[in-house]
Amino acid sequence: MKQNNRASMNDAQKFSLVRREAIYTGLALVGLIIFWLIAGFGTASLDVKIFHLPLWAILGSIGVWLVAILISFVLSKILFKDIDLGGDDDGR
Repeated sequence: MKQNNRASMNDAQKFSLVRREAIYTGLALVGLIIFWLIAGFGTASLDVKIFHLPLWAILGSIGVWLVAILISFVLSKILFKDIDLGGDDDGR
């Protein structure tokens, strides 16, 4: 979105954008929880080790962090838009 479009958005459009971003964030959380369940509990029966650690331990901890970083990057670069929400600017 261009700078001049941000300034010309009315309150309903801003609310719609914020609502959409909140929904995407909630869906990202649900996706991350599903990944954690599959990566941690779903791979527990496998006898695969990485650096003498079971696969479920690596995927359930480090893997979740990496997926969370990837999801955050995608949300911030592709889906989220920088808009002025209004309010008083008291110089802070």
